[in-house]
Amino acid sequence: MKISELNQELETKNMAGFWKTRVPLLRPEAPHLWKWKDVHDGLLKAKDSIGIEMAERRAIRLINPHVPVNSTSHTLQFTFSIVNPGEVARAHRHNMAAIRFVVKGKGACTNVEGESFPMEEGDLILTPNWTWHDHFNGSNEPIIWIDGLDGPLIQAFNVLFFEEYEKEQQTLTRREGESYNRLGFARAPKAAGLERRGLPFRYRWKDTHEALKVIPDTEADPHDGTLLRYINPVNGGFTLPTMSCEVQLLNAGVTTRSHRHTSTVLYHVFKGKGRTLVGEGNLEWEKGDSFVIPLWQWHRHENHSKEEALLFSINDRPIMEALELYREESQ
Repeated sequence: MKISELNQELETKNMAGFWKTRVPLLRPEAPHLWKWKDVHDGLLKAKDSIGIEMAERRAIRLINPHVPVNSTSHTLQFTFSIVNPGEVARAHRHNMAAIRFVVKGKGACTNVEGESFPMEEGDLILTPNWTWHDHFNGSNEPIIWIDGLDGPLIQAFNVLFFEEYEKEQQTLTRREGESYNRLGFARAPKAAGLERRGLPFRYRWKDTHEALKVIPDTEADPHDGTLLRYINPVNGGFTLPTMSCEVQLLNAGVTTRSHRHTSTVLYHVFKGKGRTLVGEGNLEWEKGDSFVIPLWQWHRHENHSKEEALLFSINDRPIMEALELYREESQ
């Protein structure tokens, strides 16, 4: 039988010979940057035209035109949520893990698994997978935060689950600050799975910034400046099983060394301005901007201003390491 005839016969039976297969090469994605003025303008228009009752959340998703999925990257997602004074974003849960990083406003709270977590600029709040959560803005001004989610990854696994709470807000059963007060103690939460997924938790910006400032320049990472990882408060590992949250300080005049890795990183500029050189191009960023560095792209950061720059980021390194797919190279 001729090879062409065999190939055709196999195709009619929904099969294919391995001899037709080539080892697939890495398909590099392109970096992308979203300007804060565009995101903020969209949010302000949405707050006046989109009622909170029209959707689970009044949120704007960052869409990367260079990836095949309708998302910020092929594994992780940034959305920006805005909640008006007096509004409640109703309680629900899902098996997507999520984080909230507050970029503008204060006086609201996120309730997770029966505990209330205040929200102020720079705070990071964890919502581990399958934990009940809702949001309430008790202030006089709108509040804006980043939702970082592993939704694209969960959807790729085709295992997304979602459930609404029986009421608009969940019942608070734990004292405010209980999770923080457990930090450093051996007793683990009793809820099944939280030992693995991580405790709902609030990392206060005041504590984060103080930690960044006490690290000497001699201990700075050559590729990322002064870098801190938000560790899982229960097991001391990555922030969550599917994503690592990090914050980095780039001092005035700093240029980091170039490197690449198999983890994808989503960045938000919390303070300052600078640029990130990616491949043959560069991304010029300033306060409020967000950008994505795809996996296996050479990149470095530069801060040529006279003021420090602060970048918050999430990445999928925990998954890469768990699957033994993490790799990194430096120049």
